[in-house]
Amino acid sequence: MSSSSSNYYCALLKHCCEVRNHIQAKKLHCHIFKTLRIPETFLLNNLISTYGKLGNIVYAQRVFDQMPEPNLFSWNSVLSTYSKAGKISEMQAVFNRMPSRDVVSWNSLISGYASISIVNSVKTYNLMLREGSNNLTRITFSTMLILASSRGCVNLGRQIHVHIVKFGFQSYVFVGSPLVDMYSKTGFISDARKAFEEIPEKNVVMFNTMLTGLLRFGMIGDSRQFFYDMKEKDSISWTTMITGLTQNGLNKEAIDLFRKMRLETLEMDQYTFGSVLTACGGLLALQEGKQVHAYIIRTDYKDNIFVGSALVDMYCKCKSIRSAETVFKRMAFKNVVSWTAMLVGYGQNGYSEEAVKVFCDMQKDGVKPDDFTLGSVISSCANLASMEEGAQFHGRALATGLLSFITVSNALVTLYGKCGSIEDSHRLFNEMSVRDEVSWTALVSGYAKFGKAHETIRLFESMLAYGLKPDEITFIGVLSACSRAGLVEKGKQIFQSMIEEYRIVPILDHYSCMIDLYSRAGKLEEARNFINQMPFCPDAIGWATLLSSCRFYGNMEIGKWAAESLLELEPHNTASFILLSSIYAAKGNWEEVAKLRKGMRDKGLRKEQGCSWIKYKNTVHIFSADDRSNPFSDQIYSELEKLNYKMLKEGYVPDMNSVLHDVEDSEKIKMLNHHSERLAIAFGLIFIPPNLPIRVVKNLRVCGDCHNATKYISKITQREILVRDAARFHLFKDGTCSCGDFW
Repeated sequence: MSSSSSNYYCALLKHCCEVRNHIQAKKLHCHIFKTLRIPETFLLNNLISTYGKLGNIVYAQRVFDQMPEPNLFSWNSVLSTYSKAGKISEMQAVFNRMPSRDVVSWNSLISGYASISIVNSVKTYNLMLREGSNNLTRITFSTMLILASSRGCVNLGRQIHVHIVKFGFQSYVFVGSPLVDMYSKTGFISDARKAFEEIPEKNVVMFNTMLTGLLRFGMIGDSRQFFYDMKEKDSISWTTMITGLTQNGLNKEAIDLFRKMRLETLEMDQYTFGSVLTACGGLLALQEGKQVHAYIIRTDYKDNIFVGSALVDMYCKCKSIRSAETVFKRMAFKNVVSWTAMLVGYGQNGYSEEAVKVFCDMQKDGVKPDDFTLGSVISSCANLASMEEGAQFHGRALATGLLSFITVSNALVTLYGKCGSIEDSHRLFNEMSVRDEVSWTALVSGYAKFGKAHETIRLFESMLAYGLKPDEITFIGVLSACSRAGLVEKGKQIFQSMIEEYRIVPILDHYSCMIDLYSRAGKLEEARNFINQMPFCPDAIGWATLLSSCRFYGNMEIGKWAAESLLELEPHNTASFILLSSIYAAKGNWEEVAKLRKGMRDKGLRKEQGCSWIKYKNTVHIFSADDRSNPFSDQIYSELEKLNYKMLKEGYVPDMNSVLHDVEDSEKIKMLNHHSERLAIAFGLIFIPPNLPIRVVKNLRVCGDCHNATKYISKITQREILVRDAARFHLFKDGTCSCGDFW
């Protein structure tokens, strides 16, 4: 057979590897043995290599076994096949049978062991040294340096470095790049720099490796200088620098460098686009993001799955959710990253129901969620306070083994805490093998939301004892717990430690917690002094909190100040009118109440309507005060009549101050009895099985009279009633509430 025929078959075999066509390779194999009496060894070696690259070990070994006179290349080909495939024992057996070995044989053995056993790789390397320096090549040293780098074995890397110098390989760029990379990845940037400087002739790969090392250590100033001093830069250099700037939070500089890269007319890849889009998202720079998108459309990366996912993420972060949807829907192919980007984007923009739907669509599409995806959809269920759906995802986490991931466990701890099942939240927390700051914060926040102040503080102190650092969210939880339990001094102490010990600059939420702390405890003058010393004015929540307490304690002077401040901040906020009206109504000053109502009408303002809802058999039933639209209204109102009669016998006294209308007491009692949460509770008593708690959600804070009435209802019916209002959870049981009547 002529060598030209062999070359022809070799070219066809190479094509089979490129297109990953197993069937065509077998057909060629069959054709070769049918048409050629004795195929050349060169051709058979190529056939072994082809089967090896296609992962067909059986056929590779079969061709080798049929060879009349295998040469060293034949042995190395079959050895290499077992080494990719991770067949270590077979690889070692072939190596032991080899009549002779060269450097390729030794390097294949080292590479094969590298993915399984660093010890055996080092043993093989040491055997090579004993055989003599002729066996050592730059590939050997490069392989060993990559191995040392991947396993974080700097001492091994230093030994390899000594051998590199001893055998005269220090001037090779192919060895120098992994040497620099090894030192930088194992945390020795000064050694990396020294190794870099000692290489006489450097190419752009070497410069890029050093640049990556500097950026990995966050040495932005040095990286920037190094980048601009590079005489030769390629697309990788620019992309590396843009990525490094983005990862270190220098998003504006990353975008500016991207613009300069465009002016240099350098080729960009998916990593370039991904990094600059991340920078745009980090800055909420929607216009710049759109410009990058427009440029991408004109490139070959417009249908790239990595770039598409980055675009979805950028638009979501810039709160352009409809643009994100458009990009997502147009993506021809989606992977778990794409789906997760859309899901997380919905969740972060308040579209929790859409996030859950995306997760379901993702499963229909056959894409398996990872821990981040599952954690994100559970977080969306937590925001919806949908424990039923969340519990289903909990089951999925158990079935798939994803519960072992801390992202999923943390999301579930948060879910149960937000849904009012604090016992389940704590049980999951206790079952976690590893806990981080997020785990502790989730549980602290859950107990705080439940009003269990002393448990919250104990958890917080345990967290500190474990050496974990609380963040600003942790402090919001523990400060709010102090405010709801009236622990003023403890709250002040924690607030000071947050600033002085943990160096956390307070945000509005922290200040609102402190205003709440003073206000709820009746220390209204101290609350006013605290506000006057704040570096900025309170937000609407802060003023409304103070005003609400002024109503409770009947402080007209500070109440007026808080109401006027709230009106100045938000002229169309009805809270100032409502709460100030409450103060006047409590004092019987109906004339002032009428003036305030007229002021609201003149401004075209209406009080936000209170509503409550309860879920039953996958249907949400919504109620407003005096609502008779529910198909079961007759039964509901009949149930309320019976309850009211039993409550009065037990000693219930209606709180007339909760009604802001100048009407007869009998009419006030009727109005109180038909508040939205009572209608929802009555519905629950009728339809929710006795062994299950009744779960009600309300959009506003529960009024004092309904809070008192629900305690009586829980005692009379012997039912657990969980009410989640705008401020917190209330678990009513046996005539008491978990908040201790302090909310």
